Amino acid sequence: MLAVITGATKGIGKAIAEVFASEGFDLAICARNENELVEFSTQLQQLNPDIQILYKAVDCSNRDELLAFVDKVLDRYAKVDVLVNNVGLYVPGSVMDEEDGMLEQMIDTNLYSAYYLSKYFTGGMIEDGQGHIFNICSTASIKPVVAAGSYSISKYALMGLTKVLREELMHQGVKVTAVLPGSTLTASWSGTTIPGSRFVLPEDVASAVLNAYKMSEGAVVDEILIRPLLGEV
Repeated sequence: MLAVITGATKGIGKAIAEVFASEGFDLAICARNENELVEFSTQLQQLNPDIQILYKAVDCSNRDELLAFVDKVLDRYAKVDVLVNNVGLYVPGSVMDEEDGMLEQMIDTNLYSAYYLSKYFTGGMIEDGQGHIFNICSTASIKPVVAAGSYSISKYALMGLTKVLREELMHQGVKVTAVLPGSTLTASWSGTTIPGSRFVLPEDVASAVLNAYKMSEGAVVDEILIRPLLGEV
């Protein structure tokens, strides 16, 4: 069994990689920083010596680099069982005030990466009649974050892609799930004085993804919405 995870060395992506590795999945992971990929892969291999780990440094906003990752994975594996489109770019700013080009950056990273990987990895899933795609959306996919206009637009678009994929693939045996975390305690909150109890933890998201994957063949979780108990930070 193979799980492909983007943005896998930090936060939610890292936690998801860890839980699938612990379940005996081989992993194909990517992130921007090769040194972090090497370090994380080594840690995972030590904890899970029976699995194989393929990694590649990829700027997921770059289509050519993304498709090179696809080729590397498919050169080794006949098919992907689980695809987690986790990579994301968040830059705060209102639509009226942000620099030109910010929306394009968000769309390239947050939407097109999921679009291309879903398009090119699902062939094997369809042939096999099973597979699962998880798109890591956001609560910003259903309620705009005023201080993050382009980010919200990109996450609304990712939610739209998820819904389209769900309709297109359901009769092929391929499940598609949108994951919508609220404020999650990742590296982007480094240095905050807000108590950790006010956040969702990456491990919470990872366990929810794994549980959704373990549903029976005839069941699918369309959306996983996880919020901090006391509301968004």
